[in-house]
Amino acid sequence: MKALIRRSAAALLRPLVGGRARLRWTHLILGGALLMPYWLLGTVIVGPLLDADAMFSNSLGLQFGAYAAALPLAAASALFPVVRPLSVAAARALCGIAEGSLADGPARSRAARARTAGWFTLHVGLGGIISGMSLALPPFAVALMVLPLSSELRESRLGMPRVFGHGWVVPLAPLAGILSLVALAACAAASAALLARLAPVLLGPTPSDRLAAAERRAADLAVRNRLARELHDSVGHALSAVTLQAGAARRILDSDAPKDMEFVREALTAIEETTRRTVGELDSVLGLLRQDDDPDADGGAASGPTLDALEGLLARCGVPVTLTVAGDRGTAAVPEPVSREAYRIVQEGLSNALRHGGAAPVTLHVALSTEKLEISMENPLPGAAPAPVGQAAPEPVVQPVVQPVVVRPGGGRGLRGVAERATLLGGHAEAGPDGPLWRLAVTLPLPADGGSLRTRR
Repeated sequence: MKALIRRSAAALLRPLVGGRARLRWTHLILGGALLMPYWLLGTVIVGPLLDADAMFSNSLGLQFGAYAAALPLAAASALFPVVRPLSVAAARALCGIAEGSLADGPARSRAARARTAGWFTLHVGLGGIISGMSLALPPFAVALMVLPLSSELRESRLGMPRVFGHGWVVPLAPLAGILSLVALAACAAASAALLARLAPVLLGPTPSDRLAAAERRAADLAVRNRLARELHDSVGHALSAVTLQAGAARRILDSDAPKDMEFVREALTAIEETTRRTVGELDSVLGLLRQDDDPDADGGAASGPTLDALEGLLARCGVPVTLTVAGDRGTAAVPEPVSREAYRIVQEGLSNALRHGGAAPVTLHVALSTEKLEISMENPLPGAAPAPVGQAAPEPVVQPVVQPVVVRPGGGRGLRGVAERATLLGGHAEAGPDGPLWRLAVTLPLPADGGSLRTRR
């Protein structure tokens, strides 16, 4: 029975004096402290209107008049944008408000500043009342609780109401003192609960705040996608080529009578050159990351490979490539952003051919006109019919690999990345089977005046 009574009492007192209630009470006391400068200024304003000699007296008229004058002053000062992040930080820390329900950053719009002013005025207004009660009621309650034990206190009454001078009321004074403390806790809890309920309304994000947050998320997502494309195209292609060359060299070394040691030497040389080139490209991607973190940093993406480096890519890509070019593909004719993206598109197309077709030959055609840059790649589909009997098969540039490269787990972003790169430049990409071949076709527009073209990030 006693345990049940204790649990019931704890359940009743927890909303009034529990951990959350104490934190919210502290929030109210903070509001009372913030009200003090405005209240003092209010006494200066209201004092001469009442009585110049009683500006700092204990007159209730002066105190409540200064309180009424302080609230508009507090509301006016809360119109500054910096007030909202300070109020949000205090509300989150002391009122237990959920993270996503309050706005971040200064109040920029008129509606946001008006809401912040309303919240700040309510905070300091209720905080001033609860702070005053917290200063006055506890000593009064203690005096009531010891009133039956002190005859001197009963005779002086120290400003107590006249009713406590009657003898029959004295035994009830301790109960009145306890009830006054409970009333103080209840008023503080009710005021804090009101603030906690209104915080998401007055300090929550406005439609303009939500729009700005959505734009920030979109920009962050665009940066992450850009870095993912760069890493996928550079490192992914290098790993596919290295895996292809290493597998071919291992098969020759594992054979009973290895005959073509020269190919093994060439494969190891290709692996060395591919990894060295990839380290440089990785530095470029990391430079891009540093540029996103620091706008003043040197942009790593601007130093990435362009179409001028296409021969080096094709020479050690691990797959025989037949290249045909129409027009000048150098950066003098192609803007640098387009040239970099075109290099990455070719690199990703070769990676797809390596992953799905092994050492099957690839045909690459690059056509440049005054209006657009066209890239098309073709390679046989896996399992395509062999050449007719009596017809010689095309001679590969490098030794064929018996087993195609296994697709890496988590792959599949290749064609999507190609399409994203083309779309960012205002072009388009198409990919799919074309008879016995797999065909990738990309068209990138060029500026009419031959000037620079920036990708839309």
